[in-house]
Amino acid sequence: MAKITRKQSSPADLNIVYEYHDRTKHHLQRYARSLGYMDWKSQPNPFRRYDQSLTLPLDHPKITDTPTYDSLFETLQKPVAAINRDSISRLFYESLAISAWKQAGENRWSLRVNPSSGDLHPTEAYLIAAPVTDLSEVTAVYHYSAYGHALERRMILTGKEWDAISRNLPPDSLLISLASIYWRESWKYGERAYRYCHHDAGHAIGTITFAAATLGWKTRLIHSVTDDDLATLLGIHQQKGIEAEHPDCLLVIFPSDENMIPTNLIVTLPETLLERIKSGDFEGSPNTLSNYHHEWPIIDTVAEACRFDGQRPLNHKHDYMDVGGRVTPGAVTEDSRIGQNSKNEFDEDRQISVRKIIRERRSALAMDGRSTISKETFYRMMMHVSPHSGKNIIEVLPWRACVSLAIFVHRVDELPAGLYMLVRDPDHEPPLKKALRPDFRWNKPDGCPEFLHLYLLQEADARDASRIISCHQDIAADGAFSLGMLAEFKASLEQHGALFYPRLFWETGLIGQILYLEAEAAGIRSTGIGCFFDDAMHEVLGISDHSWQSLYHFTVGGPVDDPRLQTLPSYWYLK
Repeated sequence: MAKITRKQSSPADLNIVYEYHDRTKHHLQRYARSLGYMDWKSQPNPFRRYDQSLTLPLDHPKITDTPTYDSLFETLQKPVAAINRDSISRLFYESLAISAWKQAGENRWSLRVNPSSGDLHPTEAYLIAAPVTDLSEVTAVYHYSAYGHALERRMILTGKEWDAISRNLPPDSLLISLASIYWRESWKYGERAYRYCHHDAGHAIGTITFAAATLGWKTRLIHSVTDDDLATLLGIHQQKGIEAEHPDCLLVIFPSDENMIPTNLIVTLPETLLERIKSGDFEGSPNTLSNYHHEWPIIDTVAEACRFDGQRPLNHKHDYMDVGGRVTPGAVTEDSRIGQNSKNEFDEDRQISVRKIIRERRSALAMDGRSTISKETFYRMMMHVSPHSGKNIIEVLPWRACVSLAIFVHRVDELPAGLYMLVRDPDHEPPLKKALRPDFRWNKPDGCPEFLHLYLLQEADARDASRIISCHQDIAADGAFSLGMLAEFKASLEQHGALFYPRLFWETGLIGQILYLEAEAAGIRSTGIGCFFDDAMHEVLGISDHSWQSLYHFTVGGPVDDPRLQTLPSYWYLK
């Protein structure tokens, strides 16, 4: 796609977002535009590689019993890992690497630690770091090759350039940037693919945040580098056409400090650096993914409308609302963490290895229609997806929660079946009550912890409704519960501009990643559902405008495995 010069986010950009969002809704009588069939001859290669670049193979670390999964929500990990070959290897192995291969007959496909819509993996990752002990003696920009579990060097930076980039960051920080190849998703899903790419970016933000937390590192998304400058730093500004990568976000990762968490994290790319590398020789050439393509111009149009050009800064809210309703402005201290001040039965550590469930996470292909979960397990899941002050996972995103959860409860012990609402920010409650059906009850279920803003809206058998809404998929009805992630849509876009549209999907992807691991920790499975009838869901809730929109659906329950599938180790071909 040719570069388009554009001004700051405008009403025209917002109109493009609204038009795209409405145009790509699935309806009961028709689906969003796509080919309608699988063009296997044009199927894109799921692995980006940069041929002829210097390749640094990473280690394949073993699973350890510690840290435990529950501890990542309550404590800072000690000791904090040093940045070296071992820790960088772990960071990528437990966030973006291949986790296994599946084979059925002659067909073989890979699974990864980070979930992806249709297992298509549009998300690419880049590391920007100073010299790493036992790995590299230079400061450089690297592409992460999931296929080889290796870093492919793209550009060497000078020490002065790194000092300028990192001068407003904590010591020993490193950067990871994500980019999307929209073609990987549009090949299968057509015009709706832009949505799915940004679900997947949110999943990847989550997997990186979890992997960093196991090392005692914190992760924060920062918003001080324009999309054009970020593309230049990564070398993807040179890519053209439908297989080009588009910059998504920049994450700073730094060793945790138990006394203070900095909130004003800024990366500045000096003009001298940008000018040097704009026409510079980056190492390696991107591989071709498909022999031919089918164009979906609307994706380029909405992507351009949502670009961050720096002229309209994102209005971050650095205050975080904890589940008790207390606001902690600015930096968050260790003493303000909810786990420190209000111990409850859900803080008990179940001693589950987080590295084990990270590597063994799988998306359920079907649910058994009979397995139940306890209400305590359900409440713990809801607690872990709710924002808290001082919680290391949710706080990767620097804005107040924009997403609440509309939940169809099917099989949760001691909870009546029906429609529930988890209000992830108490400020959502008044506008939700205004937008949703006036006859909803808004009752807290029996035994629900006081700090959880969870409400029973309507008691009913919701299995048929959830199945129909999720494109008639049984998996939405056969689990313990399913849900729709409901975004405060119009208010968020009007406050932040069109650039916030993909960020709403990042938030849903992060929530989805937590639910994936919550299910694994409970001994069950889950899966994201991208195919749902948008306005049918809104009709069930009583929504008739853009005030709230359901952006991503999810289901959790007892899985049914396919015995025809053979499982192979993640990197069997390297050994």
